[in-house]
Amino acid sequence: MDSGVSILLNDTVISFISLSVLLFQGTATLLLLSRLIKGAIRRPPLTPQLPNPQMLGKVSVVVPTLNEAKRITPCLQGLGQQSYEVREMIVVDSHSQDGTQELVKTAGLQDPRFRLITDDPLPSGWVGRPWALHNGFLHTSPRSEWVLGIDADTQPQRGLVASLVKAAEEEGYDLVSVSPQFILKDVGEWWLQPALLMTLLYRFDSAGVRNQSPERVMANGQCFLSRRSVLEVLEGYTCAAGSFCDDVTLAREAAKRGFKVGFLDGKNLIRVRMYEGVKETWTEWGRSLDLKDAASTSQVWGDLALLLLTQALPLWLLIVFLSFWSLGYHFLSLELAIALNLGLVIIRFALLFAVFPSYYKDQSLFLKSLLFWLSPLADPLAVLRIFLSSVRTPKQWRGRSYSND
Repeated sequence: MDSGVSILLNDTVISFISLSVLLFQGTATLLLLSRLIKGAIRRPPLTPQLPNPQMLGKVSVVVPTLNEAKRITPCLQGLGQQSYEVREMIVVDSHSQDGTQELVKTAGLQDPRFRLITDDPLPSGWVGRPWALHNGFLHTSPRSEWVLGIDADTQPQRGLVASLVKAAEEEGYDLVSVSPQFILKDVGEWWLQPALLMTLLYRFDSAGVRNQSPERVMANGQCFLSRRSVLEVLEGYTCAAGSFCDDVTLAREAAKRGFKVGFLDGKNLIRVRMYEGVKETWTEWGRSLDLKDAASTSQVWGDLALLLLTQALPLWLLIVFLSFWSLGYHFLSLELAIALNLGLVIIRFALLFAVFPSYYKDQSLFLKSLLFWLSPLADPLAVLRIFLSSVRTPKQWRGRSYSND
């Protein structure tokens, strides 16, 4: 009799677990699918373009820097390849001590469009990057119709700026940013970085999807083109002064005010080597991926729940539920839970093929890049990193220290 009660109890517990999973995970899966389906009809990736005479001097470029000597050279070279659509390229340096300013001055000798300025000491309530971008905007020529923020760790390709301006003007965007092609080198990066990137794809629409609601707008400050008139209305970057995800904060504020914001696929236009190694990827990128500075508390925790249910747990739940099934627990709710998690695992691996073109392929890194295909195993760590970032305020960011305030 005791054995029968034990079996009944086990059946009841397992049935309850599988039914609960179906309820919560099934709801999250429907939400995920509603986003992923949009990717099938998204705008194709941008391609390099030649400028036309009407673009002459339309764009001012602003590059914020702080001790970027080891990686700014490809950025300067790429910007120098842009044509007459670029009026000026202002590098706003926050008093670097590693030779960054000397590299910019040297570039200026070869291309007079480069101009070096230093920003004032960081005011209370400001984060370093939006402060530098704000200062750069204030120094741009009023004759430029567009202001393009570019990060120093990027590698702009020839035709980048003309392509951005053409897309923005033809499609009526007031602000437009692009997703880049990522350059990874270390084994750990190839394993962890795609899992972290996937947390964005699970929470938000793919690059190229149109007509997003203001609270779900995405942006990438590594390459962010804004109409000068819009920045004037927004008073520069003041609305994102204290944000560690200033790009998304600025884009969502603009969208709330009725401006049209685009987030497009720019893998053919710009590459980026963001961080050196898996440790820096974990600490530096992980500090801003939660996007809590641009979202409500309910949105942050709702997105975390979605990531937990659809990205972090499916593979492991599938293993657990299959173990139950192999032990003889054959009932409908358990089999449906197995099917649901198998489907989520298939979706996760299918997305690897979808994002693979967003990674730069170097034959010398072929063996290391194989870890990319095992990145789903890093999903629990990636979601954990988003959780840790969501409950903490960064105290350090890109070489600066910030108070608890």
